[in-house]
Amino acid sequence: MEITYHGHSCVQLRTGDRSLVIDPFLRGNPIAVTKPEDVRAEYVLLTHAHTDHILDAEPIAKANDATVVAILELAQYMGFKQLKNIEMNMGGTVDLGFAKAKMVQAFHSSGITLEEGKIIYAGMPAGFIIRIEGLTVLHAGDTALFSDMKMIGDRHDIDIAFLPIGDHYTMGPEDALQAAEWFGAKLVIPVHYNSFPLIRQDAQSFIERLEAQGQKGKLMVPGDRFEVTAESL
Repeated sequence: MEITYHGHSCVQLRTGDRSLVIDPFLRGNPIAVTKPEDVRAEYVLLTHAHTDHILDAEPIAKANDATVVAILELAQYMGFKQLKNIEMNMGGTVDLGFAKAKMVQAFHSSGITLEEGKIIYAGMPAGFIIRIEGLTVLHAGDTALFSDMKMIGDRHDIDIAFLPIGDHYTMGPEDALQAAEWFGAKLVIPVHYNSFPLIRQDAQSFIERLEAQGQKGKLMVPGDRFEVTAESL
């Protein structure tokens, strides 16, 4: 499997010629190096409805005739934009053919701010556990620390976890270290930091502290990609 990090919380997983992208936010991210028109994917997975997670879902989905996968209300909203979509909800799993995606809880908020300033409800925030090429990948979404992370880790043999560390809007490095321990991932990759001043963090320090608590971390910058197998972890 190939992992590409597009910055902020946007992660792309590819196996062969098939691909999915999670939380595409490229045009609004000053440190992104990829444009929406450069992304090729069959599925667009959305953890919640904030602009910094859905901004480029529509152009990517339209350009690729891709299907948006999201919680019921957000999926329906994407349907109003004439996008193919799969509605799901907390605890459910969808089969994408080359991968399976299970929706798990996150503690955050989720709403869509319309141009006229009105905010509409967009369902609960979530994370995804994705099984692909024999690997189990967790994208935690935007979240605070919560004790059921341990239950999720106990029930799923997580190989790779993408965890937010930016603080202010999500958990910061201290809480993310605890989350990493509870999830028990073999490899932890920090996301949702440095895209704008309020969430600036020292990701290298976070990686070093992960290693000090006996876990492996990997620092990725926008545009980075690498191949991973179950045997390589």
